[in-house]
Amino acid sequence: MIELFDTHTHLDAPQFDEDREDTIARAVEAGVTRMINIGFNRETIPTTMKLAEKYDFIYAAVGWHPVDAVTMKDGDLDWIASLCSHEKVVAIGEIGLDYYWDTSPKDVQHHVLRQQIGLARELNMPIVIHNRDAHEDIVKILREEKASEVGGVMHSFSGSWETAKMCLNMGFHISFGGPITFKNAKQPKEVLAEVPMDRLLIETDSPYLTPHPYRGKRNESGYVKLVAEAAAEIKGVSVEEIASITTQNALERFGIR
Repeated sequence: MIELFDTHTHLDAPQFDEDREDTIARAVEAGVTRMINIGFNRETIPTTMKLAEKYDFIYAAVGWHPVDAVTMKDGDLDWIASLCSHEKVVAIGEIGLDYYWDTSPKDVQHHVLRQQIGLARELNMPIVIHNRDAHEDIVKILREEKASEVGGVMHSFSGSWETAKMCLNMGFHISFGGPITFKNAKQPKEVLAEVPMDRLLIETDSPYLTPHPYRGKRNESGYVKLVAEAAAEIKGVSVEEIASITTQNALERFGIR
């Protein structure tokens, strides 16, 4: 039995309201031994904490998503800080920049991201970075805010190898999901081939970014096995080796014993 670690999932999403427990059971049956659920705004942070407290193998990351940056109020950063002392909270995230969805002004996104990197440095917590169409600014802010002091994860990485190298040099792990199973996803596959094995992570981002052959349907954590299989093929190793290495990488990155 292989042991898989889904480092980024949203099991509290409304898409799972009808079969959440069954979805989690299917993931366990597929070999998923640990998951990190992401709480990213005022609504999903509490539901993420409930999941982490209910299941011993589900951990939490809490932060403010760039799409929701404009909704962050005074006191929310303190709220995130208070939750970081919880034994099941292992990272601040997902945080970052999103230039695709026009919901929060860029200057607001930048401010909220910088605040949260500062908090992560203060608390010595890794960060989970969301980056959509903002590669240059992400790298710039990570450097300026000395994110290398805590490191973290570049979630669902979609940038170039040049960008990946800059992130690796700042101590980040690079995480890949469903897109590496897509036939036309040339760049993610090329980047994954170059990422050192000891800095590689896998994820689903469920219910989004569903891997082939279920593309177009709801994603779920059990499908991280398909991501592992694709990564194994790209790396030219067994799926057992990918599962073992990425699980160990995640345990070390998030400080899980």
